[in-house]
Amino acid sequence: MKMNYFKKVVSLLSCLCFSVCALAQIHPNIMLTKANIAAVRKGVTLYPLLKSSYQDVKKEADRALAAPVVVPVPKDGGGGASHEQHKRNYQNIMACGIAYQITGDAKYATYVKNVLLQYAAQYQKWPLHPKRENSNPPGRMFWQILNDCVWQVNVIQGYDMVYNGITPADRKIIETQLFAPIVKFIYDDNKETFDRLHNHGTWAVAAVGLTGYVLNKPEWVQMALKGTDKSGQSGFLAQVDELFSPDGYYTEGFYYQRYALLPFVVFAKAINQYEPQRHIFQYHSGILTKAVNIALQGTYSNGAFFPINDAMKDKTFESLELINAVDIAYADISPDKGLLDVAARQKRVVVSDAGLKVAKDLAAGLAKPFNYQPMWMTDGKKGDEGGIGILRWGEGNKQQAVLLKAAAQGMGHGHFDRLNMLYYDNGGEVFPDYGASRFINIETKNGGGYLSENTSWAKQTVAHNALVVDQMSHFKGNLKEASKYHPELVAFKITDKIQVVSAREDHAYPGVQMVRATALMQVPGLTKPLLVDVVKASAATNHQYDLPYWYKGTIVDASFKKEAIRDDLKALGKSNGYQHLWLNSENEVPAAEGYVSVMQGQSFYTTCFAGTAPMKVKLVSTGANDPDMSILESKAFMLSQPQAANQTFVTLTENHGQIDPVAETTSGAKSAIGKLNIISSNDSKTIFTFEVKHKAYTVTLNYQDKNNFVQVN
Repeated sequence: MKMNYFKKVVSLLSCLCFSVCALAQIHPNIMLTKANIAAVRKGVTLYPLLKSSYQDVKKEADRALAAPVVVPVPKDGGGGASHEQHKRNYQNIMACGIAYQITGDAKYATYVKNVLLQYAAQYQKWPLHPKRENSNPPGRMFWQILNDCVWQVNVIQGYDMVYNGITPADRKIIETQLFAPIVKFIYDDNKETFDRLHNHGTWAVAAVGLTGYVLNKPEWVQMALKGTDKSGQSGFLAQVDELFSPDGYYTEGFYYQRYALLPFVVFAKAINQYEPQRHIFQYHSGILTKAVNIALQGTYSNGAFFPINDAMKDKTFESLELINAVDIAYADISPDKGLLDVAARQKRVVVSDAGLKVAKDLAAGLAKPFNYQPMWMTDGKKGDEGGIGILRWGEGNKQQAVLLKAAAQGMGHGHFDRLNMLYYDNGGEVFPDYGASRFINIETKNGGGYLSENTSWAKQTVAHNALVVDQMSHFKGNLKEASKYHPELVAFKITDKIQVVSAREDHAYPGVQMVRATALMQVPGLTKPLLVDVVKASAATNHQYDLPYWYKGTIVDASFKKEAIRDDLKALGKSNGYQHLWLNSENEVPAAEGYVSVMQGQSFYTTCFAGTAPMKVKLVSTGANDPDMSILESKAFMLSQPQAANQTFVTLTENHGQIDPVAETTSGAKSAIGKLNIISSNDSKTIFTFEVKHKAYTVTLNYQDKNNFVQVN
């Protein structure tokens, strides 16, 4: 009986291996497939978005053919000539692969062959990159192994598309003298990166796994799926298990979720093509479907990603990674018609089986508006390591969006900004996050990598809209210590009148508990919901509490007389990011309440504030101790309590008024909010009152009752 069972298992495994081997002979079989190429060829003449996308690709391919093939010896960092040429080469290979499949013209396959033969003649002679980055293992083509993996992920797809247009003799040279050494360099020479549960590891396993499928190397595929030792403790499946929360949130933040999604979805697409019996898109409760949705929910209505952790703020969902993710999600996983709306706004599809499906259904008018939702998205593989709260009100460029960051540290790309708050309205940032200190591909700025100011400034707590205690960053800026802890959700509630999220952080400062509650609240007489923000700190001993609000625009009014420092500016502190702040004005607020009014765009934002004791308002700006002029210009008003054990700050921010710079008219320049007053605040409740157009409101926050967390009377 046992022998029969063993024979059945062996037979099944043999069938699976045969299935992989048989499918490996089909080319192309990843994004563009032999089975659907005729339909895609027809589609580029019928469906507008696929047609325009293909025309762009063909133009890129034709430009490549018109220029000489250049395969330089690697020598430059990010943005340098050799770096950009190697990047351009993989883009050209992809473009020519698509053009070959659509047109059938052999010249495109010949171009790819010639480029790859030049690489094959040189690759094994190249040492490790001479301008290796200190923080990551170096590649051979690029300054870090990550970029080599990106190169291979793209090139192997292009090779798959021209495979049948290259002679067996030339394929042997390319595969044995280029692809095999590259794969060995990734999984063997850089085993630590390959087995790492991190976006670098995701690109590495995708590079090796895709190459394994195309070249019919089951051993490479198995390592890619289950790690170099094939135990399953690392590799693609472990990354899917470990790096996403049950809601689909990627622990490094939305910017890196976008980046990692491309190898996740493209490799998953290949797995589904070659081994459909794995049901990869259903794996781990369909987590990849959720991950695509969460990546889109992690954008404002204009498509810009909420820039928490290390993030470049100019990235939007128009990036190639999200185009791939949206196309595959719609065509291969879940035909959510809201994804068609995103695809239309991306203005491009991948010229592929998935892109055909998206373009066809868009042309048929099946799109529905993407459903941006207020939500609490959990962090951690079990969903028990805090999370991100997003509140939303309104549609389009009028939408208000508030983010409360109560997530775990986010590995090495995380910032020390527990309970950070971001506010968007009227198409852009109101209270922004700095993002990362980096100039991608600007070689003169640290070779395009992260700057030292990313550590000294961007990651520090004071660079965010987060509470700072004693001018010290959370966890003293110690990554290992911060990674041990996470905030806890206090309450998340959505009604037709109020949206609120609250979280608590007990470990950022020894002996200090921080609680933040942020809400969008409809108030009669106001044109838009009011942003309510309550930050409470509790301790047994006295501390200095600083709460900065980084803002866009220009201060045009304030309840206090601004005593500006006219010369001899000094830095606000000596470390933890304070060394980069100019103190422009320090103002006493003896009444413990006041307001600051900012003009932004064509309207005003007035923030009324109150504290449980008299405080100071410090007006600060970046630029101190910045000899390389690397820190972007930013401004903040900082609510500061110099000495207290317990402190609560309450702020109400109203968008009001209209400015017509052409007609030179202004209306509604004064806020309707008045008489903000904190009645009481302790571990169980915060109660405060305010008036709108002479009508009084009382708000009670019940920290120990999540079901009745907020009451408004």
